[in-house]
Amino acid sequence: MSMRMSRFAALTSSLLLTASAALFGAGQASAAQADFGYVALGDSYSSGLGAGNYDGASGNCKRTTRAYPALWAAAHSPQTFAFTACSGARTGDVLSGQLGPLNSGTDLVSITIGGNDAGFSDVMTTCVLQSESTCVNRVNQAKAYVDSTLPGQLDQVYDAIDSRAPAARVVVLGYPRFYKLNGTCTTGLTEGERAAINGAADHLNAAIAKRAANHGFAFASVAGAFTGHEICSGSPWLHSVNWLNIAESYHPTASGQSGGYLPVLTNAA
Repeated sequence: MSMRMSRFAALTSSLLLTASAALFGAGQASAAQADFGYVALGDSYSSGLGAGNYDGASGNCKRTTRAYPALWAAAHSPQTFAFTACSGARTGDVLSGQLGPLNSGTDLVSITIGGNDAGFSDVMTTCVLQSESTCVNRVNQAKAYVDSTLPGQLDQVYDAIDSRAPAARVVVLGYPRFYKLNGTCTTGLTEGERAAINGAADHLNAAIAKRAANHGFAFASVAGAFTGHEICSGSPWLHSVNWLNIAESYHPTASGQSGGYLPVLTNAA
């Protein structure tokens, strides 16, 4: 088993050793225990925008205890947990402001990044406010950016993570498809627009997965977890457009974080 693949096993072993210490005394067990450090990086899908109950101290980053990194940390009790993901973050923001907690003792890193670089917010605004042809053209522009420019930006982020935390298990999580086609929605976007947006999400995820694999990182798709919980489904885990709180539009709800992203990270960590 590789160093990257063994980090969650190390945490499990540490917890078992702690239990052994409680039963048989701390002598042997404490010597074998190792600290487990988890660092959560990324954008609004990692900070928890859309899930509510935001930490006022995080300001515009909109971090919340309802986000999947905080839920994972609460369930697994790592010795150290650094939560630097920030709403609106692009690859450059991760490089300039989120990597400080990483070090040679970091065991697990999670990250969602790339959607803002590709213009996710502008794509959705264009599709909501303008014609289907304009929406599709904007989607195609975003896909062209994903092909031409995003891979190099992701490489910079992944290189930086690898250099600062060379022994860490790095889990790169993807983005969900936003719409259930032929679903319950009777107003709003056209089916053509919804299909184009879903296709753009798949395109983005494929590019992220390729770059992650090239760096030896795990890519964890959330598309399956959100199937049946897209917008226009009977039980959506994503906010549709919300004119009263536009920032939360198209982001996971608290249920999307706990029922979608959390089990995916747990399986991949």
